[in-house]
Amino acid sequence: MSTRATRPAPHTPSAAVYPDSDGQLMADNTEQFDFIHTFKGNLDALLDDFVAGDHLWYPVEGHPKIRVAPDVYVALGRPKGYRGSYRQWEEEGVPLTVVFEWWSPKNSFADQTRKLRFYERYGVAEFYAFDQLRRQLTAFHREGDELVVVSTEDGVTSPLLGVRFAVEGGDIRAWRPDGRPFLTMTEMDAARQAAEQARQRAEEQRQRAEEQRQRAEEQRQRAEEQRQRAEDRAALLADRLRALGVDPDTLA
Repeated sequence: MSTRATRPAPHTPSAAVYPDSDGQLMADNTEQFDFIHTFKGNLDALLDDFVAGDHLWYPVEGHPKIRVAPDVYVALGRPKGYRGSYRQWEEEGVPLTVVFEWWSPKNSFADQTRKLRFYERYGVAEFYAFDQLRRQLTAFHREGDELVVVSTEDGVTSPLLGVRFAVEGGDIRAWRPDGRPFLTMTEMDAARQAAEQARQRAEEQRQRAEEQRQRAEEQRQRAEEQRQRAEDRAALLADRLRALGVDPDTLA
């Protein structure tokens, strides 16, 4: 009997299962939760590309254990729309472009390093991380095959997004390319309500102006009708006078 060892069957792409959840909490605390919602919401409103938060990324087909769930990410060039997870081979091979992480107190230095190396290996172009305990922002931009740390002392601007990030008063802040700040979900809702109220006021003003224009047009038409009736009466009187042999011009 042969004692030759047998190899395990290769893990083929068709046999792989890619769960849409890793079973982990979306956020460790309320600060991280607010960060995810604020950054995801603002970037989604700003960009025409796919933006997600707390969403699994599978960079390698056939290897479902190679995965990570960034807090927020942008996949430039990929369309918006529903996805259970980001499976790179189904996205024309486009890796995540810009990734944001919130380091909560439970994230060890080993965790942080592991994620950095993962993003570096699988093609992320820009990586930004905010340390909740130290209240520090760290930024990495790709140079060749590496993600290289860049200075954030006076803030940092994303070359790909045009968005500026900085730490002010111990909190991470962000500004759109036009200088407008990122808003919290509450502030965005208030801004939408204010915009809707302004739109309604503008519409009411437009309607009032249109009503005034219509009244002015009606007054003009009435004046025109009165003038026409006066001219018609004058013409009729002149005709009667001529019938009686009187030249109306001599009566002027």
